[in-house]
Amino acid sequence: MQGKPPRPPGKRSLLLRPTAEAAWPEPQAGGRLGRQLRAARRSTLVALWTLVAVSIQAGLLLLPGRAKIRFARIFWVVFCRLMGLDISCIGRPARRAEHGGRPVVFVSNHSSWLDVAVLGSRLHACFVSKRDVDSWPGVNVVARLGRTVFVSRQRSTTGRERDRMLARLAAGDNLVLFPEGTTSDGSRVLPFRSSFLAVAEGEEPPIVQPISIVYDRLGGLPANRATRPLFAYYGDMSIGPHFWRLAQWQGLRATMLLHAPLDPRSFPDRKALTKAVWRASAEGAAALRQNRPAAPRPPPASADAPLAYTSLAHV
Repeated sequence: MQGKPPRPPGKRSLLLRPTAEAAWPEPQAGGRLGRQLRAARRSTLVALWTLVAVSIQAGLLLLPGRAKIRFARIFWVVFCRLMGLDISCIGRPARRAEHGGRPVVFVSNHSSWLDVAVLGSRLHACFVSKRDVDSWPGVNVVARLGRTVFVSRQRSTTGRERDRMLARLAAGDNLVLFPEGTTSDGSRVLPFRSSFLAVAEGEEPPIVQPISIVYDRLGGLPANRATRPLFAYYGDMSIGPHFWRLAQWQGLRATMLLHAPLDPRSFPDRKALTKAVWRASAEGAAALRQNRPAAPRPPPASADAPLAYTSLAHV
C-alpha cells in the first residue's frame, strides 16, 4: 500500500536555531586528548592540502581544457579522505553524452557545508552559491577557484544571474543547485523554490537530476535523530567550531542517492518540475534516514505520481 505524498514542512523548520548549550554527542573512543589530537591532525592536513591545491588550481585556471574541472573533483576526494568521511554513492551522475550533449543541472537537498565536499567528490560540476559565501575568509578562495557561481537571490538581479548560469552551461559546465535556499538540521528536506530552476527553461533546457544526501554513519554506527544534527550546519553556527567538532570523530559516512534524470520538457511548467525534483530528493532522503534499502527513483509517470516509499516521516 502506497503512502501519502510528503507534505512540505511549515515555516517552523526554517526557524531552527541551535543554542550554545546544545548537548552535542561526543565521541566515545580515544579519550578527550586523543580526540583533540585527531582534530588537530586533520585540521593541519586539510589546511596544507588546501594551500597546495589552491596553487595548482590557480595555474590550471589559466589553461584551456577541462583539467581545472577534473582537479576540482580531486581536491574534494582528498579533502573527504583527510576528514575521515566515507561516501557511499547509489546510482550514477547523468552525462551530457547520454542526453544529446545537453548540460546537466544536479539538484540536491542541503543540510551542511559538507554537502559541497560530498557532491564535489563525485560530480564534474560547478556550484551555485549565495553571495554571502564570497565574504567568508578562506572559504571564498576555495569557492572562486572552484569556479562557483555566486547569486544574490534578489528579484532585481534574477535575470542577470540566470543569464550567467546559462552562459556557464553553454560553455560546457554542469551546475549544482541547492533550491531549499538554506540549510536544515538534516531531519527533513525543506520545500524547493521554483525560482532556482529558472535555468531549466527554454526550447532546449538542461537535464535535471535530483539527488538525496544523508549522513548515516557516526562513530561507525548508524546515525539517528539524536546524532544526525551533528553534521548539520544551520542557524547561527560558525564554520570553525563546526569543523573542529566533526574532525574529532571517526567512522563518518555520507550516502548520496542519484535519481533518474528528468527532462524539463516533460513537465507543463517550472513549478511542476520543481515539485517532481523535490519529491524525489525528499523520499530518497527519508529512506536513507530510516536506514532502509534505497534505490534511484525513476522518472514519474506524471507530476502527481505517488511516491514509491511508504513513509516520509523523519526519525
